[in-house]
Amino acid sequence: MMKHAILFLAYKNVDHLVEYINLLDDDFLFYIHLDKKSKLKKNAVEKLSRQKNVVIISRKYAVNWGGLNLLKALLLLAKEAVKNKEIGYLHSMSGQDFPIKSSQEIKDFYEKHNGKQFMEHFALPSSRWAGGGLNRLNYYNPYDLFNRKTKSGAKLISACLKIQKFFHIKRKPFIAFPKLYGGSVWWSLSSDCVRYVLDQLAADPGILKRLHYTLCPEEMLFQTILMNSRFEPSITGNTMTMILWEHRNGNSPATLDKSDFPKLKTSAKLFARRFDYPASHELVKLIKKEVSSQKKAS
Repeated sequence: MMKHAILFLAYKNVDHLVEYINLLDDDFLFYIHLDKKSKLKKNAVEKLSRQKNVVIISRKYAVNWGGLNLLKALLLLAKEAVKNKEIGYLHSMSGQDFPIKSSQEIKDFYEKHNGKQFMEHFALPSSRWAGGGLNRLNYYNPYDLFNRKTKSGAKLISACLKIQKFFHIKRKPFIAFPKLYGGSVWWSLSSDCVRYVLDQLAADPGILKRLHYTLCPEEMLFQTILMNSRFEPSITGNTMTMILWEHRNGNSPATLDKSDFPKLKTSAKLFARRFDYPASHELVKLIKKEVSSQKKAS
């Protein structure tokens, strides 16, 4: 049976990652990037490194929301994972995701659908994104230079964009592909599929270079490359991660809590997000109990 690579992009809640790792069996290998600027204690990172099946923990990039470094971190993990020829699928995950099915159910699903790619996609421009999504590419978005999560950073980014629009400054079009696509960064792709993306980037470094100062390029790169490739017919258009797009527990998408357990239990999805504490504490306990009962039943 093939193995699976979980590519974690995280910045906090190391104990939650440990819970995730320990819920799955030895056919799941973990490749982890922890935000370089996150204030994680050394002993917490060391605890994570001691967990089973953790292949790599990197802290190479300081990740700002909207910037290129999240994509760079994801590509770093993907390059490491495809070195293992036993890995059949790679799954991109935030540090606030969690499995909602047992290891065997997850493995059975991908064995049954081997060769299918589970990735959200839509053509750009799209009404799903402000400005059709093309403003992400057509203007210089300095999210790596300034942290949007701070008041000063948000003001500087806004000012930069207003100046460009006032003076009608636009970047050269992104012409590496005939069509552009967007979608969620949280996907499950076959190793052959991910290797193809990496090979394309190696063959044409200008692709990644053009994505500098692009807003959330991780939500466009894989979609655009793969929807313009031979893999296009195998892409299902949906992910296997359940997300509730509502504002609850202080976040949108919602931070899940124990009231969401019935939805998760009956969902056809294999993973869910977002989990945060203390709101999600009881829910994690319920999921672990449910997954344990599934193991016994099988």
